[in-house]
Amino acid sequence: MPSIEAKHRSLDAAQACSLLKALSDPLRLQVLEQLSTGERCVCDLTSSLALSQSRLSFHLKVMKEAGLLSDRQSGRWVYYRIRPESLNALQGWLQDLTHSCQTPASSCAE
Repeated sequence: MPSIEAKHRSLDAAQACSLLKALSDPLRLQVLEQLSTGERCVCDLTSSLALSQSRLSFHLKVMKEAGLLSDRQSGRWVYYRIRPESLNALQGWLQDLTHSCQTPASSCAE
């Protein structure tokens, strides 16, 4: 169950759209799965996903701009991690949508 603090960080439709768009690519879902075990270096991701660094960098940039990932640089390497608060906010938005879509229609006036 989300915390009270997470409930107050609700998304608007544009923010939800950005997150969903970033998650809509199968390769980006693979990146997310790789990062689900914790922070990873770009060099590890390129190796485990068998991608060129330029192709991976493009997808990481899309995910970072959407707010799904954060990064930090250490020497010449960049490390990425999932921002769980973004996934929690999207989950809350979807839950709100699920609850509100169950509301019956009002009677039509004749």
